Amino acid sequence: MKRRSLFVAAVLAASATLLLTACGGGDDKSSDNDKIAGADQGADSPRKTAEAPKGSSSEESDGVNLSLPSDVKLVFDWDKPKKANEAAAMDGAANLFRTIYHGVDKRTAKDPAVTAYATSSGMKYAKTQIEAWIEGGWTATGTLRHYDASTRSSENGTSVEVAFCADASQFYGKEVKTGKVLTTEPSVEDFDHYKITMVKHPTAEGLWQASKVFVATKARKCQ
Repeated sequence: MKRRSLFVAAVLAASATLLLTACGGGDDKSSDNDKIAGADQGADSPRKTAEAPKGSSSEESDGVNLSLPSDVKLVFDWDKPKKANEAAAMDGAANLFRTIYHGVDKRTAKDPAVTAYATSSGMKYAKTQIEAWIEGGWTATGTLRHYDASTRSSENGTSVEVAFCADASQFYGKEVKTGKVLTTEPSVEDFDHYKITMVKHPTAEGLWQASKVFVATKARKCQ
């Protein structure tokens, strides 16, 4: 019951635009388990998705409130790349997940953080995630860990692909009305592999926004 935040209808409406475009060369063939972000998620329970570095429960970045409740920990267990643009893009990818769970906590997809850290298909993804949690009557609790991150810049330097694993084995949905935590036994369904295309904000210096989101669910390589 802790996984699967998106309703099927919401996913079908969003799926046409939630595709990953490659940033430069390389083999981007999808496996049988690769899916458009959230596409295998049903309507019966919330999905896992994202913390401030090393467990901070409240944070403000670029003047945007990204505070999270004290029982939500979004851990990003990764090293920053040496290239400044890739490091900034990685920060932006982390902020996308902080944005989603900040919106879930505040019960709104219209928070300024959404437009600050997401654009295009990435914004649609963030809003769909938040709205699904709200409509389901859930909020989040526990620790969501992100790790094994890599970055890849496009040839013209205007976009960066940020890829990483996510472990939601200790991250749960919680019913807002009753406070009941929705738990399940740990399994491969707790692991996802994300690829997020980040693009430079047109006006804000050093700010990168998520423009596309792609996720492979039940990612055994992340176990």
